[in-house]
Amino acid sequence: MDNSINTLIISISGYIFGFAGLIYLAAWVFKKPRLYIPAMLSAATGAIINAAGIGIRWHESYKMGMGHAPLSNMYESLVFFSFALAVVYLIYENRMKIRTFGAIALPMCFFIIMYAELSPNISGEIKPLLPALKSDWLIAHVISCFIGYAAFAIAFGLSTIYLMKTYIKTVESINADAIMKMFLFLCLPLASGLFLAFVGSSLKAGLLAAWAGLGSGVILIFIIKISGSKIIDMLSNLPDIKSLDILTYRVISFGFLFLTAGIITGSVWANSAWGSYWSWDPKETWSLITWFVYAGLIHTRLMAGWSGEKIAWLSILGFMAVIFTYFGVNLLPGLHSYSQV
Repeated sequence: MDNSINTLIISISGYIFGFAGLIYLAAWVFKKPRLYIPAMLSAATGAIINAAGIGIRWHESYKMGMGHAPLSNMYESLVFFSFALAVVYLIYENRMKIRTFGAIALPMCFFIIMYAELSPNISGEIKPLLPALKSDWLIAHVISCFIGYAAFAIAFGLSTIYLMKTYIKTVESINADAIMKMFLFLCLPLASGLFLAFVGSSLKAGLLAAWAGLGSGVILIFIIKISGSKIIDMLSNLPDIKSLDILTYRVISFGFLFLTAGIITGSVWANSAWGSYWSWDPKETWSLITWFVYAGLIHTRLMAGWSGEKIAWLSILGFMAVIFTYFGVNLLPGLHSYSQV
């Protein structure tokens, strides 16, 4: 089985994630609860096929004489990220019954896979490991980090929904102030993420992506404005804001544990690879900044009693730090520069 078949299998998983997202969206918009079962089964199928693609890629690396876990470059990390996001979402769907959120989580998985497959800046070719990556700590470090990232992505979506439910309670409440706030949390994270993902190889492409993100946000806000009653009806199908607030905090706490484990295992790995537990490499520095953002969120929640809108905004800030840690630092020279190819 050659590498093209492997990437085809991974692409198929991405399309299944997209299909599952459409079913979740239809169940949410048209209030058809019976659709949630096929949506969940489709999402689980996508995750299984994604896992199979990862496993086959791992097996192929041994057949090619390289023999390493497929977690060593941007393509492989994106594929695993989509898998982790789907699995973490399905776990929380089963435990917390947040099925409507599948309309957001599963399209995320789809776009992650499509970006990995279609971006001209990312290669799906299986390559030998660099000397620094030949460590058993690689698997523990990458898996821990991306489970944390997956949880933070889910928390970001929940925070976005929380703010929408807060700012849009009646059609009359869709005023200039609400639109400006929606513009901030709908457009800027998307534009920033796209910009950071593409600017490394082409400033023009990055700027176009940023404008595309902003334009998409403007269009979305326009749709909200002209169909406010339908949006409010859709939001009424979601958990109340108190439940969303509690769930966001629980998901962030879960992700924070794995991010902490990822930083610790990464430090041990760095010591074995470069002879130092910490070298203030850009990736290390921004991982620590991200850790402090979420640590601050948990601290203010427990000690200062923060909740609701403040926690939602901190969650969005934290996920923007995650995006920069993942993509943005690849624009800077450092020990982790291999992760951008």
